Amino acid sequence: MQKLMSEYNFKEIEANWQKYWEENSTFQADENSGKQPYYVLDMFPYPSGAGLHVGHPLGYIASDVIARFHRHKGYEVLHPMGYDAFGLPAEQYAIETGNHPGSFTDQNIERYRKQLKMIGLSYDWSREVKTSDPQYYKWTQWIFNQLFDSWYDEKANVAKPIEILISEFHSTGNLNLQANTSYSESFTAIQWEEYDNNTQQKILMHYRLAYLGVSEVNWCEELGTVLANEEVKDGLSERGGYPVIKKEMTQWFLRILAYADRLLVDLNKIDWPEATKEMQRNWIGKSQGAELQFEVENHNQRIKVFTTRPDTIFGVTFMVLAPEHELVLSIVSDSQKESVIEYTQYARNRSQRDRMADVKNITGVFTGAYALHPYTSERLPIWISDYVLADYGTGAVMAVPAHDTRDYGFAKQFQLSITYVVDAGLPLDSCIDSKAGTLFNSDFLNGLQVADAVKVAINSIKEKNIGIGKVNYKLRDANFSRQRYWGEPFPIVYQNGVPTLVDTKYLPVSLPNVDSYLPSGTGESPLARAESWVNTPNGVRETDTMPGWAGSSWYFLRYMDPHNEEVFCSPEREAYWGNVDFYIGGSEHATVHLLFARFWQKFLFDRGFVTKDEPFQKLINQGMIQGRSSLAYRINKTNTFVSANLKDNYETTALHIDISMVDNDVLHLDSFRNWRKEYKDSEFILEGDKFICGYEVEKMSKRWYNVVTPDEVISKYGCDAFRLYEMFLGPIESSKPWETKGIDGVSRFLKKLWGLIYSTEGKLVLVDEPEKPEDQKILHKGIKKLTDDINRFSLNTCVSNYMILVNELTANSCHTKSIIEQLAILLSPFAPHVSEEIWKICGHTQGLSTIPYPVFNPDFLIESEIEYPVSVNGKTRFKIVVAADAGADAVKQMALQHIEMGKWLAGKEPKKIIVVTGRIVNVVV
Repeated sequence: MQKLMSEYNFKEIEANWQKYWEENSTFQADENSGKQPYYVLDMFPYPSGAGLHVGHPLGYIASDVIARFHRHKGYEVLHPMGYDAFGLPAEQYAIETGNHPGSFTDQNIERYRKQLKMIGLSYDWSREVKTSDPQYYKWTQWIFNQLFDSWYDEKANVAKPIEILISEFHSTGNLNLQANTSYSESFTAIQWEEYDNNTQQKILMHYRLAYLGVSEVNWCEELGTVLANEEVKDGLSERGGYPVIKKEMTQWFLRILAYADRLLVDLNKIDWPEATKEMQRNWIGKSQGAELQFEVENHNQRIKVFTTRPDTIFGVTFMVLAPEHELVLSIVSDSQKESVIEYTQYARNRSQRDRMADVKNITGVFTGAYALHPYTSERLPIWISDYVLADYGTGAVMAVPAHDTRDYGFAKQFQLSITYVVDAGLPLDSCIDSKAGTLFNSDFLNGLQVADAVKVAINSIKEKNIGIGKVNYKLRDANFSRQRYWGEPFPIVYQNGVPTLVDTKYLPVSLPNVDSYLPSGTGESPLARAESWVNTPNGVRETDTMPGWAGSSWYFLRYMDPHNEEVFCSPEREAYWGNVDFYIGGSEHATVHLLFARFWQKFLFDRGFVTKDEPFQKLINQGMIQGRSSLAYRINKTNTFVSANLKDNYETTALHIDISMVDNDVLHLDSFRNWRKEYKDSEFILEGDKFICGYEVEKMSKRWYNVVTPDEVISKYGCDAFRLYEMFLGPIESSKPWETKGIDGVSRFLKKLWGLIYSTEGKLVLVDEPEKPEDQKILHKGIKKLTDDINRFSLNTCVSNYMILVNELTANSCHTKSIIEQLAILLSPFAPHVSEEIWKICGHTQGLSTIPYPVFNPDFLIESEIEYPVSVNGKTRFKIVVAADAGADAVKQMALQHIEMGKWLAGKEPKKIIVVTGRIVNVVV
């Protein structure tokens, strides 16, 4: 393949081996190998135009280490890569340039692919997918069809085909049905038969797992479009700064709430970080309590509230409704109507995230109406406030300010009364948000502990017929519609207003060409412009598209069988691979991608399309590699900059500057002056002859001019050095700063490794001779540490172990070929190129990717001799070496007979001799 190299020429070595792997399809997975499968997966990237910076490959390298290690351990490894290709940046590019977002996406993918291959990742590139490929999203549409044609049987706790539900309606109506549904009316079989088709379809829509519903969206009139939450800031569009209001629109939803309990319970079945599990638990937000009703004074309406603390019912002093609550305008007094309408408009234009996160800015308006306490008939003022959300619980709160933090803050802000009802042993002068204590001021609940009082209160609420015990969830059914061009089209046509699936044989429904990617102006997506596409002989197409997370909710299944045109994944391949054994990605995906992937997997499992009900068995969330930003300090109101250690003598402003102009915190002045025209005439106050920059560790971003690309690092140091350094920075789960100069140590390590094979004069020093016991001991100590550390995903300590291993072999002048061969295999998961080269130099003609991993042999660590320090009266005086199997008496005799002992005994008899076997001898004189 290549000539032997006496110098460590990483550029030639790495290029040659990457070419070899590609030409020999080294990493293609084979379902027919007869080996035990092991599936390693990265959260696939969205291909942005900026490409990868050095922070992105952290998880990719870690997963590659695990994939390569398991190939050595005899597994058939599936390690694929693809692209989450639909997204807002490509849509925005299309709007701004008029060019198709697909071409922009493909350019970005090509850039990513080139960078990923440069890092030497052992992906099976034959399985590459992108979610924007019609042959991929054909199957996303197919899964949507299955969701549309399914309902959830709560009695059996599984999803079933809609035909079974229709059969139930024909035979018994919905009288005895336990289903997850938004339909509240009852009907008999006879009534079902009498309904016309439109009525039947409307009823079925309340049961389907993919259904049409009404939801509020961010509507910008000036832009004529619906905006995503991230495109709205402080009630204004990010683009243009135009007003954004909430507007109700009919959209598609997925009934994920049907799976809430299973999504919670089954977290116990998977090996995930506890923090990620807790994020999902909190997002699902299951809570048990009571739903009860409060009458509104002088009105027929009742306010329905859900509370997990019905025991505090006697501590209620006011009510708070979400500004969007349906009762607000019907109960507001004339004198308060203007204020309420104005406040409602303010609240509706704030995002839910802002409303929940803003605990300092307490706002609200009194409606002028009063509710009546169901036990005391006390008049409770009804307020509205944006800290209450319309779609969480019932959109109404019975405020118990003494025992709820946000209610307490609200009561203090507006001087509302506070009544304490739980004695938790704390002073009654602040909020006591405790779930333990004794009830008082609470009528029939007095003297009860909280847990008991909750039960008694729920029973009383039932008996009084003012409510019921209930389980509630924070989770809501998923909005599945986007008013965008760049997304998967829905396989839906409307026939006389009734949504109907496009037959599977006509999938995919591909994106049409449009004359403009600008918003339609009506709230519809740009697809509405393609009139010939929208209007079909079978009906009018849906013009919304699916969200970006649709394709990422099942992509791991397509990797198993990416070229199958008949099914999304053959049953045989799915059964072979099962689910993902090792998955790595960022924790920021915990409540969207990871939750919805679990939901889709469980649905496909219910319908018999997959054999596992969880997609990812083992999950690791990698931390962030942060940038080290450089700062230059400008003296205020001047164009003069002062060196970092002198800045305290002046009033300065810190400016982020491009790190390419800085070397070891020293600024290249000419480069800075040429960077921007406003700095051309800059003056500098130096420290000696240098200008020293300050620094900050923060997110790596073009905004802070601190981006380092893998391309530049690999060009200078090589891929293996880059891989080792990324793993060496710290635990995979931790965030850590990048410092390019730190890679020098890893680079020196690789050169030292090369020195085990070639002398400094370029002579091959490998020898084919028996292994020395001391070398075997060094090697097997390394095998044990490395195997243990990889198995517990402590990859940073592995790099330290490699350095120790090479240092000890070097110190021992080990050049034995059989030892060096095993060292190459050990190093291969982390530094595969140099390992392959060493393997070849040792005389092998085939690559080492599937060569068995060295097995630890404890016999090599058994010591034949032990060195004992000998202490006299507690101070070490000399050492003796004895056989490892020598008994205590033999050790005593050897210590006493040693020539040094005579000096310390000085003719005296020892009072006591203590031998700690294998460790020390202590003589007391």
